[in-house]
Amino acid sequence: MMKIVAIVLNSSWQAYNFRLNLAREIKNSGYKVIFIAPYDNKYSEFLKKEFEFFHIYIDPKGINPIGDFKTLISFYKLYKKIKLDMVLNFTIKPNIYSSIISKILGIKSINNITGLGTVFIKKSIVTTIVKLLYKISLSCCSKVFFQNNDDKSLFLKNKLVSEKKCGLIPGSGVDTKKFTPILNKIENTNLKFLVVARVLRDKGIYEYIDAIKIIKSKYENIDFQLLGEVGVQNKTAISEEELNEWVNQGLVDYLGTSDKVQNILKNVNCVILPSYREGTPRSLLEAASMEKPIITTNVVGCKEVVEDGVNGYLCEVRSSEDLARKIEMFINLPCEKKLDMGKEGRKKMLNEFSESIVIKEYLDSIKEILR
Repeated sequence: MMKIVAIVLNSSWQAYNFRLNLAREIKNSGYKVIFIAPYDNKYSEFLKKEFEFFHIYIDPKGINPIGDFKTLISFYKLYKKIKLDMVLNFTIKPNIYSSIISKILGIKSINNITGLGTVFIKKSIVTTIVKLLYKISLSCCSKVFFQNNDDKSLFLKNKLVSEKKCGLIPGSGVDTKKFTPILNKIENTNLKFLVVARVLRDKGIYEYIDAIKIIKSKYENIDFQLLGEVGVQNKTAISEEELNEWVNQGLVDYLGTSDKVQNILKNVNCVILPSYREGTPRSLLEAASMEKPIITTNVVGCKEVVEDGVNGYLCEVRSSEDLARKIEMFINLPCEKKLDMGKEGRKKMLNEFSESIVIKEYLDSIKEILR
C-alpha cells in the first residue's frame, strides 16, 4: 500500500513557490503526497492541479493562545481523518503543533527550522514560550533539519533538540535550471540594485533607504528597487504610507510582488539584503544562481551565501553607512570584475546550494524513517 506523506506549511504561497519540486520528487519516488496549508484563492488551486490539498487554520504571525489552540485541534481532527504515514513540517507553527499531534497519533515527522525570525531577534517573554514549545515539539519528531550551523548550535546550546536528530541542509535550495544566467551587457552607468524581501524593519529596509540617500548624494543614474509584500502582519512591518513617501521622493522604485522573480532579476546588476537574521534567504540563492553579485549583512543565514569579495560583499548589520560603502565599492568595480563575481556566485550555488541536495536529504530521511 502506498505510504502517504504530507507537506505542511503556514501559507499556500510558500508551498507552491518553495516546496513544489520536493513534492514532485517524493511523488516520483512512490509515495502519495498531499499539501496542508491555509487555503487561498490562488496558490491552493495551483497545488490542487497536481496534489490533494487540505485546508488548515493557521495564523502565521499571531500569538493569540485561543487561535493557536484552534490550530492544534484542527491538526488533530485532520490527521485522524486522513491517516498519514509521514509529515514534513515547515515554518514555526507547523513545526510545533503538527509535530505534537503527529506524536500523539503515532505519525512520523520531520521538522525544518527555516529561520528564527523576529521572536529570536528581539528576546521577550514570547521568546521563552516559543523555546519551551520548540523543546516539547522537537522531542516529538524523528528528524530536524537546520538551514545553517548557527541556528543548529543555538538550539543545541539551549537544549531544545537532541543532536542525533539534527541534519544540516542549504536552506530550501535553489532550482538552478529555473534560475539560470541571462547574459545582459553590464555598463558602469545606469546600474540597478534590488532588494527582494517583505517590507519589514528586520529585513534592513530602513538601512537600505538610508544607504540609498548616501549613494544618491554622490552618484547619478543609479537605480534602487524593492520587490516584496508591504503591509504584512508583523510587528516590524513598515507601512504602505511610509513606503509611498520614499517612492515619491525618488529614492526607490517599488515593484510590488511577483511569481516570476527571475524576470526582474535578469534586469538588475546587484541584489542586496541588509537583513538582521535569516535561515538561508531564498532571494539571495536565486540571485546568485542567475549570476547576480550580492551585498548582504554578515549575520546568520546571509553570510553563508557570500564569500566576501568573491561573489559579493558582506556589510555590518544595522549600518547604513557600511552598506553604502559596499554599494559604492561595487559601483566602482570594473565591468569584468562585476561579471566575475556573478559567475563565482553561480558556481557556489551549483556546488553548495542546489535544490537537488535538499531533495536527496529528504528522500533519504523519509526512506530511512519509514522502513
